[in-house]
Amino acid sequence: MRILGIESSCDETAAAVVEDGRIVLSNAISTQIPIHTLYGGVVPEIASRKHIERITQVVEQGLSDAGCTLDDIDAIGVTYGPGLVGPLLVGTSFAKALAYGRDLPLIGVHHIEGHISANYIEHPDLEPPFLCLVVSGGHTHLVRVLDYGQYEILGRTVDDAAGEAFDKVARAIGLGYPGGPKIEKKALEGNPDAIAFPRAKVDEHPYDFSFSGLKSAVLNYLNGMQMKGEPVNEADVAASFQKAVVSALVDHAMMALDEFGGDKFAIAGGVASNGAFRQAMKDACEKRGVQFLCPSPILCTDNGAMIGAAAYYDYMKGRRDSWDLNATPNLKLGER
Repeated sequence: MRILGIESSCDETAAAVVEDGRIVLSNAISTQIPIHTLYGGVVPEIASRKHIERITQVVEQGLSDAGCTLDDIDAIGVTYGPGLVGPLLVGTSFAKALAYGRDLPLIGVHHIEGHISANYIEHPDLEPPFLCLVVSGGHTHLVRVLDYGQYEILGRTVDDAAGEAFDKVARAIGLGYPGGPKIEKKALEGNPDAIAFPRAKVDEHPYDFSFSGLKSAVLNYLNGMQMKGEPVNEADVAASFQKAVVSALVDHAMMALDEFGGDKFAIAGGVASNGAFRQAMKDACEKRGVQFLCPSPILCTDNGAMIGAAAYYDYMKGRRDSWDLNATPNLKLGER
């Protein structure tokens, strides 16, 4: 079964052809990073317009790279939430029109479910159940994957997502956008123990995350240094901040392993491409004798392949969406 997966929830226009939920025949991605770098972050209106400009060409490229035409496609999967409403509308509208015109089944896919499903592509033998930590610019979710399409959310961020904190701190240091890769690169030059930034805990919900306080602590440190007229070692700030984020993520993950058990732990999402995070998670899992799983960096970013993979399992469970499928920017994981 070949599914065309379409993704447009933020600033990547992506389309891929995925066979049987695991085999990627193509994975076309058009990024808008150079444009949004000029503004220090994603501008939703600009993102929407760029998706409109690119989506036809990207879908055509996805089909061409796979050596397919629409005659070879069995269904169309598309991200319909969560994300930015304008970009989501571009993808869902295009997918609905394409599915209607070709009389193909339409499957709306949850963006976070797509990120989790990237691990099925990277690890063809992976089967639920397993624990998964999804960390991206807009989301930080600690999830029990009970079955395909069946999830239990153990914890989520109560304020800033981890990736969002990376972007804001990078901007404050003067590194620019996108923050994650720039902080990771700068941190290699610094001392992660130079500054003791806090690790916030949510007392009533131990699996929830909070990165707003950490972000504020970095800003206060920078302001304090400026007021005293002292130079700021940007590399030390980046390294210390990154260590604080990684420590919080790993601590929550290991706490979940200790309580719920299991022999597999996966990570996913844009921040999952961070080398320090991947290594820390790998080390922590190995100490517990747990298999550590993560997608390749290209599958951590927003892409159509992960949407095609998730759509396949929804399709096999009999799910089909009608022509009133709409963009749902605040869609919760597990909602339909």
